[in-house]
Amino acid sequence: MQQQTQCGTNVGTDAVTRLAPHRRAVFLSDVHLGSRHCHAAELARFLAGLRCARLYLVGDIIDLWWMAHRRASWRPAHGEVIQALHALRAGGTEIIYIPGNHDASLRKVCGLMLPAMQVRRRAIHVTADGRRLLVAHGDDYDGVTHFGGLQEQFGDWLYYRILTGNHLLNAVRRRLGWRYWSLSEFLKKRSSAAERYIERFVQAGLDDVRRRGLDGIVCGHIHRAALVERDGLVYANDGDWVESLTALAEDPDGSLRLLDHTGHTLVELPVSARLRRAA
Repeated sequence: MQQQTQCGTNVGTDAVTRLAPHRRAVFLSDVHLGSRHCHAAELARFLAGLRCARLYLVGDIIDLWWMAHRRASWRPAHGEVIQALHALRAGGTEIIYIPGNHDASLRKVCGLMLPAMQVRRRAIHVTADGRRLLVAHGDDYDGVTHFGGLQEQFGDWLYYRILTGNHLLNAVRRRLGWRYWSLSEFLKKRSSAAERYIERFVQAGLDDVRRRGLDGIVCGHIHRAALVERDGLVYANDGDWVESLTALAEDPDGSLRLLDHTGHTLVELPVSARLRRAA
């Protein structure tokens, strides 16, 4: 039996800090600091109110590819994200950085313990209820999901045009006092080609963890937040901070939840049936 759920008033930092529950672990990816499409201000506020024992940065945090190939865009809010990460580390949060394809050069230092974080090619996260989850950016599955050619090149070009429209639209919405809304996510959900690509990616991740004898995967890469339990395996995509503005969190009891940029729960996956039976 298949069970599947997927997602889709700014609060002051002091209020968020007072109200924020303590998380056992938090996963976020695809921030793309240094690129023009990063929603750094929203992420800085989210991190300022975060309380967690362990934080996984699941790739494409600093967009080294964009900064090398296009015009870098490093605004004050981008620096605030870095400061918020330093504050979390100083407060006792363990930070594990798993580089992605846009910060792939950091893979050269995988396995090293740096002063502020550990850098790993991938990790196994064990939840409080005993589920063993592979944590990987997800670009390893590009060979299965990407077909190449002119159609894909045009898709990449169109995608960046849509992101620009998304950025301009939400700048207007902020001035009007309206909440964030993702134009790019809206359009992708209405594209059968995009949906087929996402399904191939999800299946590639699940096939990988099944071969490894694990209970699921936490990844990013495709900019589509999701929290799914399928055929007994967990597929969790923490989303991104370009389109969906989401993160994945584990509660102290091992339940998983997808959070939006204000900390509200979009999707919740309860503790495993194995733990409930044991209790």
